[in-house]
Amino acid sequence: MKCLLNLPIFIISIVILLASCGNKHSGNRDNSKDSLQGNITISGAFALYPLVVKWADEYSKLHPNVNINVSAGGAGKGMTDALSGMVELGMYSKSISEEEKNKGAWWISVAKDAVLGTVSDQNPSLKDLMTKGLTKEQLYDVFITNKTKIWGQLLKTSSKEEINVYTRSDACGAAEMWAKYLNNSKQEDIQAVGINGDPGMADALKKDLNGIGYNNVVYAYDMNTRKKFPGIEVVPLDINGNGKIDADESFYNSLDDIMKAIKDGRYPTPPSRDLYLIAKGKPENKLVLNFLHWILTEGQKFVPEAGYVTLTDEALTTEKTKIQ
Repeated sequence: MKCLLNLPIFIISIVILLASCGNKHSGNRDNSKDSLQGNITISGAFALYPLVVKWADEYSKLHPNVNINVSAGGAGKGMTDALSGMVELGMYSKSISEEEKNKGAWWISVAKDAVLGTVSDQNPSLKDLMTKGLTKEQLYDVFITNKTKIWGQLLKTSSKEEINVYTRSDACGAAEMWAKYLNNSKQEDIQAVGINGDPGMADALKKDLNGIGYNNVVYAYDMNTRKKFPGIEVVPLDINGNGKIDADESFYNSLDDIMKAIKDGRYPTPPSRDLYLIAKGKPENKLVLNFLHWILTEGQKFVPEAGYVTLTDEALTTEKTKIQ
């Protein structure tokens, strides 16, 4: 900078002008090499929404002329929009049914996550809940039959507080997977107050000290701190049914702990599950196929960062063959 100050003003102007022109030329040259351009529209499952937003952002950094629009609305909306051609891709968080296959649904698995039972972290019975956990039979009588209505009845304590049960009102994979875990039930079998969307469910539970519901992993844990969101606590599952949470059942302290448990199978399937991107028939749009291939290759490095579990190498290889 001192050298520039000693130069005549017209020379300084020329130096700045040349530097500016050089930068613009370099940027234009780089963009011209990128032949990918166009729009991709995606809608569907709240479960997959944060990850797909991350993928869209990173992909657009590599390809500035590509615009990817992502909107949440539930897995049912994702399937409907994809099959009707309203979007190029739908986000889906439950198994594809035979009816959907017959309508032309095409899909690839892109990651894994899980549905977790959730309550307020100010629940009066929280200490007993975290120590004893809940079996799926106990949860069945809370969510499906409503036979268990009092926290003391559920946890064998003196509590007289009523259990306020919440479910998702939108057609979604989280409800389907949670119900399937509970004695192979269906979303419509859950007897509870309906709440729209994952964010709505989390907010309702934070406000209701005696409430119980369920959330996808990324709505229970903060991907930045890797800890549970303030106001939310995760219900530990008493998988072996012995009335307490053993060391090998205790994996809820952090996002990384639950992700590891999902990956190695300690957290059951369901309610853990694969997440999908779907379309009506295999996409013919080269831009969409390129984006999907990137997701299954370079894009996988963003999966753990965003709070999800990567597919096995074998599974990724299988999925890649679907877009070749």
